[in-house]
Formats: sequence, structure tokens, C-alpha cells
Amino acid sequence: MPGFVDEAQLHAKAGDGGAGAVSFRREAHVAMGGPDGGDGGDGGDVWLVAAANQASLLAFRDHPHRRATDGRHGQGKRRHGSRGADLEVAVPVGTTVHELDGSVVADMAVAGDRWLAAAGGRGGHGNARFASNRRRAPDFAEQGEVGEERWLDLELRLVADVALVGFPNAGKSTLISRISAAKPKIADYPFTTLEPNLGVVRVGRPGDETELVVADVPGLVEGAAEGRGLGHRFLRHVERARVLVMLLDMAPADSRAPEDQLRVLLDELGRYRPELLERPRLVVGSKLDIAGANAGAAVTTTGVPGDLTISAVTGQGLGDLVGRLAAMVTEARSASRVEVREPVVHRPLPEGVGVTKVAEHHFVVGGRQAVRAVALSDVTGDQAADVVQRRLRRLGVERALRRAGVRDGDLVEVGALSFEYHRDDVVVTDTPGGRRRRRDRSGAGVSASQPGSGASAAPHAAGASAAPHAPGASAAQDSSGGSPKRSSPEPTVLAPVRDSDR
Repeated sequence: MPGFVDEAQLHAKAGDGGAGAVSFRREAHVAMGGPDGGDGGDGGDVWLVAAANQASLLAFRDHPHRRATDGRHGQGKRRHGSRGADLEVAVPVGTTVHELDGSVVADMAVAGDRWLAAAGGRGGHGNARFASNRRRAPDFAEQGEVGEERWLDLELRLVADVALVGFPNAGKSTLISRISAAKPKIADYPFTTLEPNLGVVRVGRPGDETELVVADVPGLVEGAAEGRGLGHRFLRHVERARVLVMLLDMAPADSRAPEDQLRVLLDELGRYRPELLERPRLVVGSKLDIAGANAGAAVTTTGVPGDLTISAVTGQGLGDLVGRLAAMVTEARSASRVEVREPVVHRPLPEGVGVTKVAEHHFVVGGRQAVRAVALSDVTGDQAADVVQRRLRRLGVERALRRAGVRDGDLVEVGALSFEYHRDDVVVTDTPGGRRRRRDRSGAGVSASQPGSGASAAPHAAGASAAPHAPGASAAQDSSGGSPKRSSPEPTVLAPVRDSDR
């Protein structure tokens, strides 16, 4: 398996949503055609897909970046932008996906598993979406959302039926080359195997044969948990194996007894993952051709029933070994099928609004809905400012700011919009029937800069002080001091409620 890589990083960037269009119908003999700006298309998603034809993470070592297509912008005549194409990134079966903090977010253990690595941004609404009876000619549109962008750690743990575990030069590579078509590097010095090797073994008659996947992992030495030899790095490829083969060297160069080898191997496995000691295992003595006829007695002293002795060079005992492994793997597969897999319930992620105090007199409002509420093409106009104000009030941004301890004059940032907070004034308006109702009119000194325009203005925003009404809007009292006369359709403004008056 040349160029085997089992650790890599992935930078997933989803496509950005397209912007909505600001357009008005202009056609001969059609007076006041109205707004007809189309919506922008959604950005493409980035999906990880477990593929059986991928053997390692080599493709991510030098090229970790993967990006989906952006959505197209909307156009006039209510033409919506096309959606960006999704990107499917193939990863080997057995890949585990981690956040940068080490938390596991996905385990691609079965071929065909899919996981959403980065969600594309939603397209913005065109100005035709904002038309209403009160707003006949909206001169603004909505910007598209920015697609998700994240770094992920990928870790490959090979999916095999049998894992060969033993000391360096115990004959693991020679064994897998004799029972399968694998061609690993074989030499007469320790640590010849520096990366795992996979081989497929077929047992039985054609049409009724059992297929096994055998993994040859680099050798273990005593003290691997402390970093000796190659350490425990490659033991991750043993975790998914159904059966473990403890291969003992019957003719070791350092004269280490087979019993001592087995003790060290079991100790290192237990220190890495204690649950590996409960895995079905078979103890096998190798190099029988060198050790001599008395080697079998040395293995049976381990106390493990059914031990075998083989010679990978001469082929002695290989038939019995393969038959035993096929029976153990078949039994393990049957037991795993009995396990009932819990159903996976997919629920939408909560989209709340959060307020963070980043400094004294400085607050930042976060949350996808809040950022989207202010993502308009131009917030310097009164119509756009009114939309932003209503959206933020509906999301409860002002209540969240008050709970966070905001005060008049504090700087508040919501996405690209920033404004000074001022508490709402109370305006009393006359309603049919002579009843009065209270409503909040919020206005603020808002400083919003649009990309490429450099314009700044003071539109209304949630939680801001009221804009002054036109002259003559104050209440006119009759001689008896009764209720205000409804001689003007403008709202009747009483004394504003300030913090000092409460």
C-alpha cells in the first residue's frame, strides 16, 4: 500500500448563497410595473462519503482544501439564481472525523455513509419578496449567506476481519503474502513494515467461499506505550478487527520465550484499549521450520486452547490456520448481525440568538437568524431600516440585550451592522373606538457601511430612540381638558418615558 496515510486534515468550505436582485419591471405600456427582483440560489454543501475504492487519506495530505460551488445571484423579471452544486468528498471506509478540539463528529464505518461537513449558505431574497401594501417599491434586497467553513481532522482505522499482531520480524508480512495476494516488503531486519498492509483471503469452494480481510500492522515492542519502537500509533488499525492473531516467533533472535512475547503483546494491547483483550483471538507460533519439532510444545504452554504452529515459508499449518480464522470470523459476523442498531433521528439544529459582551459598553449579537436579519443590500434607506427593525424585534434581540446588561449609548454589533443602543420611547396612538394603545417606536443612531459604497446613515434599529415626528403632531387639548382630539392622523405623542422618569 504505497503512500499510505492514516492521518490528515480537511478544510471544507461550502458555497455562498447568491444575492437577491433589486429590479423593477420596465415595459412599454405597463405603468408602475413594480419590483421583480429574483432570489439568489443556495450555496452547495460539502459531503463526506465513505467509499470502498479509497485506501488511504493520501489525497488530503498535500491538498486539504475542498470547496463547493456558490449559488448564482438573482436577476430581474423574477428570475431566481441557480443552486450551487454539492461536493461529495470520498474518504476510505473506517475514517473517523474529529473537530480540532478532538471531539468525534462522524464515524464512516460502512461504505456509503454520508456526513454533512459544511452547509451551504442560503440565497438572499430579491426586492419582489419585500413588496406589500405599505411598501410598494422596495429599493433593497437581501444578501446571500456565507457558507460554512471549518477545519477537520481525519483519522483512518482500517476495517479488517483479522489483524496480525506480533513482535517485529515475527513473520507477519511473510504470512499475509502466502495466504493472500498482498505483496508487502519482506526483509530480515526489524521494523520492515512501517505501514499497514491489507490482504484478501478466500476460503472454500468457488461459489460457496468465505472472504476475509487480513491486516498486517507494524510490530509491537515492550514499552510501546512510552513511545518505544513505533509506539501505539498503528494500533488504531486493530480496533475494528473481529479476530486478533497473536503471532509468536518460535525462533527469536533475542531468545525471548513465546510465553514472554504473548505477555508483552497482551499488556500493550490492554494499555492501549482494554476492550481489545475481550476480542476473540488465536495464538499462533511461526517459523516452525527454524524452531524445530519441539516448537509446538512451547506454544501450548501459554494455556490458550487450540494454539497452532505454522511455517509461512514451507506452508506447513497454513490450511488449518485459514480454516480456523474463517470459522471464527463467521461466528463473529453472525454475532454482530444480532445487534440491533439504534435508529438515527435527524433533528434541525436550534437557531437561537445570543448576546456576548466583548468589552465594556460593547455587545455582539450572534446567531444565524440575527445575522440574516440585517443582511440587506442597503440599510441606509428608511424602508430597509424598518425591515431590520421589525426582524430584530421579532427575534427578541432587544430583550436579550437588556438581559445582558446593555445601557444607553453602548455599541451593539449584529453581523455587519453596528449601532448605538438607546432604550425605546413610548408612543400612544389613538385607535378606532377612542381606545389608546401603546406601541414601541425604535430609532437609533446607526452606523452601517455597505461593501463598496462607503455610505453611512442612521436608519432605525431595534432598541433605539424614536425619531422625531413632524411638527404639529402633538396632542391638541379641548377647553375642558379632555382627551386629545383626533384631528390629525399622525400619532399623538405624550411625554417620552426616559430612564430618569421610571
